Amino acid sequence: MTRVFKHPADLKAAAGEHLGYSNWLEIDQNRINLFAEATGDHQWIHVDPERAKDGPFGKCIAHGYLTLSLVNQFLPEIIDVQGISMGVNVGCEKIRFPSPVPVGSKVRGSGELVSVDEVKGGIQSVVRVTVEIEGQDKPACVVDTISRYFPQ
Repeated sequence: MTRVFKHPADLKAAAGEHLGYSNWLEIDQNRINLFAEATGDHQWIHVDPERAKDGPFGKCIAHGYLTLSLVNQFLPEIIDVQGISMGVNVGCEKIRFPSPVPVGSKVRGSGELVSVDEVKGGIQSVVRVTVEIEGQDKPACVVDTISRYFPQ
């Protein structure tokens, strides 16, 4: 369920709270191949299922940066800040890839509102997104995302 904030200033009261989860998303070979095409990263552990069978993971795995890019899909499923003229992605901090994502796995984002600060003309938030792999203890990715919201 998406956590809704009616105004950017409402984020302040929620600092430190868990925001919720995105939907689960299956990582299939087609998605991995499309990411390889888009980025030019054709490493065999990602795109060659036959060779990957004998590799360190026993099958193809998603690119780490593919996993990171899914945060862009997960964030709006976790948090919705309303009453803004625009929201801007400022960047990321502390990106880690603790565990690979094997093809056929399902992943989802879990969000925590780490901090909220006033900036010129708006509010800046840091949301830690943990990309979980269904059935595994270790996450695939943990990243602190930085967003700015400018009120209407």
